Amino acid sequence: MRSWKAIRRGAVPSTPVKTPVGLKLRRSVPRLSLPLLLLSFPAAAQDATERTVIAAAALPRDLSPWGMFMQADVVVKAVMIGLVFATAVTWTVWLAKTIELIKARRNARHALRELADVRNMEDAVRQVPEGAVAQLLEGALAELRLSTDRMDKEGIKARIASRLQQIEAAASRRIGLGTGVLATIGSTGPFVGLFGTVWGIMNSFIGISKSQTTNLAVVAPGIAEALLATALGLVAAIPAVMIYNLFARQIASYRALLGDGSAEITRLVGRDLDSGTVLVRRHLAAAE
Repeated sequence: MRSWKAIRRGAVPSTPVKTPVGLKLRRSVPRLSLPLLLLSFPAAAQDATERTVIAAAALPRDLSPWGMFMQADVVVKAVMIGLVFATAVTWTVWLAKTIELIKARRNARHALRELADVRNMEDAVRQVPEGAVAQLLEGALAELRLSTDRMDKEGIKARIASRLQQIEAAASRRIGLGTGVLATIGSTGPFVGLFGTVWGIMNSFIGISKSQTTNLAVVAPGIAEALLATALGLVAAIPAVMIYNLFARQIASYRALLGDGSAEITRLVGRDLDSGTVLVRRHLAAAE
């Protein structure tokens, strides 16, 4: 038996202790995992290098639209500014042409209602004092002033119809001014945005080559800045195309109204010519 002093001092008994077989195997496991630890050193070193590169890239970056614009390349910035300006032009043209078309179509409808109730050119001139239809009336009167009673009536009608067509075409060109820029923005906006995207992604690849890493946290900000240019191109192009198509339909409707006005004036002129009165003097007095 061990002595009381030996027990208090924690002395190890001198008798050998048998170790189970399973315990020997468990104690030998750390010795077997040493090669695995040696193999993991290169991966850990590479991961540490990537973390160093990411820290050198000053991440995280501001990925809001304004932040991406401020961090973008100068060429990409120029593309973005141009697309924003094109968007402003699109909405400015929309506002101006909408007001102009509303007034022009309203005036043409009112003139057609007035022409439907008159019996001769004199009454028509008094009832329609302004607008595109009034210009048609002035053109018909101008041709009548240049005609005489001895001229052929059919020839007078043909000349008046030709003059009305010219006035109608001029009015259509005036009302269509400004819509061509919408077609230009709608057709070129996506390609301008794509140019900015290609330029930005090219710069991102150059940054990948310099940093020697393909970590997404490093390359994502540059790619996001590049894709913002494409988004702005679509923002500029889609409304421009839609507004252009809307104006095309409204302008076609306005041309149809002018065509109805020309037809009504032609009927009034024919009615006056067939009545056998001295038309030139009557219309000169009415114009004065």
